[in-house]
Amino acid sequence: MDDIMNDISSTIGRRIHAERIMRDWSLAELAERSGVSKAMLSATERGKTSPTAALLVRIASAFGMTLSTLIARAELQGGGLLREADQPVWRDPDTGYVRRHLSPASDMPLELIRVQLPTGAKVSFPATTYAFIKQQIWLISGRLEFTEGDVVHGLEPGDCLALGAPSDCTFHGLEPGADYLVALIRG
Repeated sequence: MDDIMNDISSTIGRRIHAERIMRDWSLAELAERSGVSKAMLSATERGKTSPTAALLVRIASAFGMTLSTLIARAELQGGGLLREADQPVWRDPDTGYVRRHLSPASDMPLELIRVQLPTGAKVSFPATTYAFIKQQIWLISGRLEFTEGDVVHGLEPGDCLALGAPSDCTFHGLEPGADYLVALIRG
């Protein structure tokens, strides 16, 4: 599994490099736009570090895309069927957050992502992450505390939450952790 995670980090790094080059941005320009140091960006692009969710969100936002879109562009080849064995899985080295991209590459604006968040782990995303998307969270199992701006939602298995206007958000896995589906629509 570690080899798969390292391959994904390398693939994500190559995608970040490609996105930067397509925009004709220097490393310094991406650093300025994302708030991520040039050294960290360089290490990430070369696959020398396993980037965190928070870092990838900042980079994706600088490109005007979601974390899901960045990872999907890095991993997906296209086609109507994406078998479980081919679904990109990424693990945040800081929190243990595991993200599986379920949707095949397509022109559809819908993406499905399955997330496993360990007990006590917290992952925060700035409002800019949600500027281009609408999303719902469906808790499959466990317990999840989701903070949306100043509002805290406690989710139990089977609960589904539609997110409101973009605001800073935090996912917090409560005992025994959380396994949830995120359905998002771009546009």
